[in-house]
Amino acid sequence: MQRPEFQVGQTTIGQLVDLVADQFNENKAVEYYEYAIEHTWGQFKGVCNDVAKAFMALGIERGDKVAMWANNIPQWLYSQYGTGKMGAVLVTVNTSYKSFELEYLMAQSDASTLVLIGGVRDHDEYLAVLRDVCPELDHCEPGQLNCARLPLLKNVVYIGMEEDRLKGMYGWEEILEMGKFVSNDQLQLRQDSLSPDDVINMQYTSGTTGFPKGVMLTHTNIIGNARSLAECMNLTPKDNLCIPVPFFHCFGCVLGTLTCVVSGATMSPVTQFRPDMVLKTVAANHCTALHGVPTMFIAELEEMDKNAYDTRSLRTGIMAGSPCPIEVMKKVVGRMGAREMTIVYGQTEASPGITQTRPDDSLDLRVSTVGRALSNVELKIVDPVSEKQVGPGVQGELCTRGYHVMKGYYKMPEETARAIDDENWLHTGDLAQMDENGYCKITGRIKDMIIRGGENIYPREIEEFIYTHPKVLDVQVVGIPSIKYGEEAAAYIQLRIGETAEPEEFSAFCRDKIAFHKIPAFFFFIDDYPSTASGKIQKYKLRDMATALLNRQDAAKVSTA
Repeated sequence: MQRPEFQVGQTTIGQLVDLVADQFNENKAVEYYEYAIEHTWGQFKGVCNDVAKAFMALGIERGDKVAMWANNIPQWLYSQYGTGKMGAVLVTVNTSYKSFELEYLMAQSDASTLVLIGGVRDHDEYLAVLRDVCPELDHCEPGQLNCARLPLLKNVVYIGMEEDRLKGMYGWEEILEMGKFVSNDQLQLRQDSLSPDDVINMQYTSGTTGFPKGVMLTHTNIIGNARSLAECMNLTPKDNLCIPVPFFHCFGCVLGTLTCVVSGATMSPVTQFRPDMVLKTVAANHCTALHGVPTMFIAELEEMDKNAYDTRSLRTGIMAGSPCPIEVMKKVVGRMGAREMTIVYGQTEASPGITQTRPDDSLDLRVSTVGRALSNVELKIVDPVSEKQVGPGVQGELCTRGYHVMKGYYKMPEETARAIDDENWLHTGDLAQMDENGYCKITGRIKDMIIRGGENIYPREIEEFIYTHPKVLDVQVVGIPSIKYGEEAAAYIQLRIGETAEPEEFSAFCRDKIAFHKIPAFFFFIDDYPSTASGKIQKYKLRDMATALLNRQDAAKVSTA
């Protein structure tokens, strides 16, 4: 069965949904095992149209920002493609965010609407965080919020029990009712006004300096990337992809849901990662593809040691997000049966895929490299100092150019100029080697970003927060090797003269203020940092010190692609 036919660069998200629904109307689009929800492509288009009209009824215009704070619930999926139809920019919010991070993202993105659930771990945790940031929600009517700390935020939409929502919130079903007063012609007129070059998705990431940056991705960016990725997996309307990775990452909403849309395959989302639920979904829905970061696959393999699951339907998928241990890849291919499992390398600024292995690559290539460039994607390796291109086998910075490179960082022109040069090459900050056939191996990072179980952690952001503790003179955060997570964060703290502290004090200080995965696993106290003659702190020495102190030398030797 052939994939949908469309032109990248000439198609918007809304047009793509319509095209797939017209061509594969009765094929299954969505299959939620947990909720017993199924939609054909024709039904899925109808639901997305209803959500698009609901957002229009709230007064949301083309280019307005709609922030989504939820796990992989059906409404997240409907909102992704509903905003794609009516032109709002979907701003994805990490489900681990606390008040400090939420306020920054909402303010920096200029979001006028927030859609949220009650919480992931506790049914009202997000409500407590939002009430802390916007206490005015208790005293206003829906749509009339006047929040001192977030003056542009007007609409808050709650997905959950009516009795739980605050006075100033709309309910999800309430806005769907409001959307019935928006005509199909009005929606079509809005959809027809959109351009493939419009920004339609914004995801927050950051570097080694400053706070998170809003990566602006267009229809063309993410549709083109999804199609290239789907082609590498040979996805067709006969496939069914299990998606346990979070929608708020590009891994979930581009490598996941959008690769299904561009290929007409079925989406089988998992609301929140649990290895047993993933394996039950694969078995019940006869999934042919499965995505995940290495720690997810490790947990699934451990679950298979305890209980029997039928994974014989698996053929392909993507393992990405952090360095992939070779032995894990071998087990996923051999034991789970995903004989065509691929590895993808990328970053949010590249929509996100840059390289991918191919199903017909040898197992050696699929476990020792991150593949070669996706179709219509350019790659080069350059000397980090001279920026001159280097030859095969020589380490340098990986740079990429093509349709997939972001439009830029929102309201950060200087940061954008640092990331994308005058010839439109995106400088990834990652060190790599490329062989004669274009296959790449990631060898390190110029930036000191930490990747913990697929979650990007940016030391400067954590350092800025810990600096606010009154006892802290200076703090440096580094990544240390971990067999379970790939890496974990460790903080080296210089205390002010006369102060004393225990690690538990700083763990408690971070708790409920920054996301759990960002809280350093270890706190060390240090009098003087190792530094160069010019005074630059040598973070690699701090990493080595922590690795030795914690006896993590074996973890540092784990072989990865």
